[in-house]
Amino acid sequence: MIHVLNKRQVVPAGIRECWKFFSDPHNLAKITPPDLGFEVRSELPDEIHEGMMIEYRVRPLLGIPMTWLTEITHVRGPHYFVDEQRVGPYALWHHEHGFAEMPDGRTELIDRIHYVLPFSPVSEMIHPLVVAPQLKTIFDYRIQAVEKMFAAVEPGPR
Repeated sequence: MIHVLNKRQVVPAGIRECWKFFSDPHNLAKITPPDLGFEVRSELPDEIHEGMMIEYRVRPLLGIPMTWLTEITHVRGPHYFVDEQRVGPYALWHHEHGFAEMPDGRTELIDRIHYVLPFSPVSEMIHPLVVAPQLKTIFDYRIQAVEKMFAAVEPGPR
């Protein structure tokens, strides 16, 4: 089964400021919950690019470390990029990051994730009990972290 998670958030910053933050792979750790034990294992440039591979170590369940390898597959700055899991906990993970400039200078952040659990259909039983709540917690944390980081930023030019 293909699951879809959609999240939207409006931040008081211009699209270029948002792009600068989100396209810098060093910032991912700043918006990831500490209890995931997120650790980047590969060298990172200052900005993402198509074909870029990023290796992480995460502890999503019971503190058990797991490797997650992501490829940046599409980049259309400052509006859009996609990361796809190559190795990790999901059978499929496709995460679209969108940035929409608003008339008042703010930016709408749009996340759309398509994912498939491994070991389906057995894993589908734990989806509503474990996976869906964990993803909600991760993205709720991200929304709060982004709100704090951009709270003092003035909206971009109209």
